[in-house]
Amino acid sequence: MGSCVSKGKGDDDSVHNVEFSGGNVHLITTKESWDEKLAEAGRDGKIVVANFSATWCGPCKIVAPYFIELSEKHPSLMFLLVDVDELSDFSSSWDIKATPTFFFLKNGQQIGKLVGANKPELQKKVTSIIDSVPESPQRSS
Repeated sequence: MGSCVSKGKGDDDSVHNVEFSGGNVHLITTKESWDEKLAEAGRDGKIVVANFSATWCGPCKIVAPYFIELSEKHPSLMFLLVDVDELSDFSSSWDIKATPTFFFLKNGQQIGKLVGANKPELQKKVTSIIDSVPESPQRSS
């Protein structure tokens, strides 16, 4: 149930043995792909759950399989994964102080945030967001 603070650029992160994306998790590698996914979520009326994570972060590795599992259980939400090292300038614009940090977005606006690899709290937030969204046919705006 921890979180990692930013690490120095000289640290060795050559070990990438944990699968961070899978299931219905979309890996975001550019600012453009972020914008595209947010636009798609807006069109589809989906709430976005964005995981700002790092490959070298222990708690991130622990929560990653659970995040994938949630993405498979809740197809009504859009799950995104952002590597804070690959997109450091973009991540900085979100004021990420520790990883993992989860943002919950509706129409591009933040409606929730969770810092740390707290599985029960992540489940609770996902459930409360799903419960807060009325099940309605897709409406065109």
